[in-house]
Amino acid sequence: MRFLCVAALIAVVWGSLWARAFSLQVMDTRELGRRALRQHLTSELVTGRRGEILDRDNRVLASTLAIKSVFVRPYEVKSPYTVSVRLASILGVDPKFIRKKIRKGRNFVWIKRKIDDRAAAAVKKLGLKGVYLQKEFGRIYPNKMLCGNLLGYVGVDEKGLAGIEYAFNKTLTGSSSKFVVQRDAAGRRLFLQGAEETTPLQGDNIALTIDSEIQFFAEQAVQHAVEVYDAKWGGAMVVDVASGDILAWAQAPMFNPNVYGQYSASQRRDRIAQDALEMGSTIKPFLMAAALEEKIIEPDSLVFCENGKWRLHKVRIRDTKKLQWLTAKKVLSYSSNIGTAKIGLDLGATKYRDYLVRLGFGKKAALPLAGQSSGILRPLNRWTQIDLANAAFGQGFAATMPQLAEAYLALANGGVRKPLRLVKNFSLNEKVLNENSQRIFSEETAHTVLKMMADVVDNGTGKSAAIAGVSIGGKTGTAQKASARGGYGDKYTSSFVGLVPAENPRFITLVVVDEPAKNYYGSKVAAPAFKEIAMRHMALNGTLPDSEQSRLLADTASTERKPQYGERRFGVDGQPQASGKSVPDLRGKSIRFALEVYARQGVIPSVKGSGAFVKKQQPAAGAKWSAGNKQQYILWLSEQS
Repeated sequence: MRFLCVAALIAVVWGSLWARAFSLQVMDTRELGRRALRQHLTSELVTGRRGEILDRDNRVLASTLAIKSVFVRPYEVKSPYTVSVRLASILGVDPKFIRKKIRKGRNFVWIKRKIDDRAAAAVKKLGLKGVYLQKEFGRIYPNKMLCGNLLGYVGVDEKGLAGIEYAFNKTLTGSSSKFVVQRDAAGRRLFLQGAEETTPLQGDNIALTIDSEIQFFAEQAVQHAVEVYDAKWGGAMVVDVASGDILAWAQAPMFNPNVYGQYSASQRRDRIAQDALEMGSTIKPFLMAAALEEKIIEPDSLVFCENGKWRLHKVRIRDTKKLQWLTAKKVLSYSSNIGTAKIGLDLGATKYRDYLVRLGFGKKAALPLAGQSSGILRPLNRWTQIDLANAAFGQGFAATMPQLAEAYLALANGGVRKPLRLVKNFSLNEKVLNENSQRIFSEETAHTVLKMMADVVDNGTGKSAAIAGVSIGGKTGTAQKASARGGYGDKYTSSFVGLVPAENPRFITLVVVDEPAKNYYGSKVAAPAFKEIAMRHMALNGTLPDSEQSRLLADTASTERKPQYGERRFGVDGQPQASGKSVPDLRGKSIRFALEVYARQGVIPSVKGSGAFVKKQQPAAGAKWSAGNKQQYILWLSEQS
């Protein structure tokens, strides 16, 4: 009887096992298959690499590198304490922070995004269950502060947040695709099963009109002026007259977009595009051009300047000197506010304001940048005689540097407006192009004003901008800033605009220094910065007279600041001055470090293999950097350093 009971029990157990096996193998096959697929196959969204931002000669200003981020699948982690402690020592994160994330999360939690290559290698070596590395992309700016305020920056998700990065985010952003990824029992990635959509494509590159060499020494000159005169900020623009190309867009203080979070919003602000200032006497050439065009004056017309003091409807207008009878030419040379106010009153508000509007004031410059200011130009019905007199010498309305550059470009271009260009592969629509191609002044008027501006530098307030053997047309500006309490206070904006050569300009250079504390005259603060930029620019293109070339070399040797690591350095002849004349040994270095080294030489190497470190390089260490595209540069990668 006992035997029969045991046999029956065994039969029941085996029957149950066979029934369960039958159920698993036959009845529940589909459901179990779906569960297995969910465990071993996941869908990943892969985004193509962000396009690069280049200068006019294809030097890299912003690039993108593959970079690793750490994430955890909490349901796979057996010991949150062990994982948090071991990760914390590598990532520099509080272990409590990691444990909290693991315990709160379910399927996926980021621990730290965009870590350096050595940290990624260390995390991988740990082999912790449930801890993974995800490839993302990280933006680098190899020249650090160069063009920082113009370029802008991207956030952790690689979306542009400011500057060119923001304005061209759609163009620069790569396309995205989904892939099915198979993983083993430990959760390790095995292979891509296949694309659900099209293969991701890299974003398009953007080529700026900026010349990195000119940009560099323009930034130096502006930074020097800001430091010496303890100013709020300074800016410089260099424009090629023939094309309208902006060769330099320099601002100081500068910021490094690689670490944008370390700077305030004010420091990151692109003030050249976004700050509208009363430009003062740099507006006077347009008043003169309008008056000449309307036959109100001739260059030799006489104007009485009231011995430096004049009342207009109980408002006092002053000059810095006691000037009496001056020709219109000398009114501009000596920058007489009284003289220009009288000419403005003769011209009339309607005509003068119309010329300002046609020159582009009161409307955003035709540049592909977000956040540009339109400036301030009040409606005609709000202009009194006092407003007209003030506007004649550049007070009472405000403009940005690009607006001022556009207006001077019209003078330099024979009286015809020409649009500025900042991005090489960007075209204006037909309507905007037509608006920016109108004739404003006759060729004769434009030529006459350029001659008058040459006298400003030769004999007037712009003498400090003079360069021996070079014909320069220019205009100084010193504008009182409006006070928050009404009227004008004790702060100023200093400016200088120069055209080289004066009679047939090839280049326009603008310098603005806002709120200098130690001096405020444009002739003292801004004109010397213009001179430095102009001399180095002419040295670069081989047009600086020999005597001035020698002096510039001596001055540069004694005053040039030491560049920071990662910063491009250029000599007087404009050629890159690397930290070494030969290719360094990059074996064992991280790919990010190596690409920064190459980028500072304007080189984009080919990358072969996979990994985070350089295993082999071509050419070998010690080879000379090659000019142009004569040498092919290749890096082979490895997972180990």
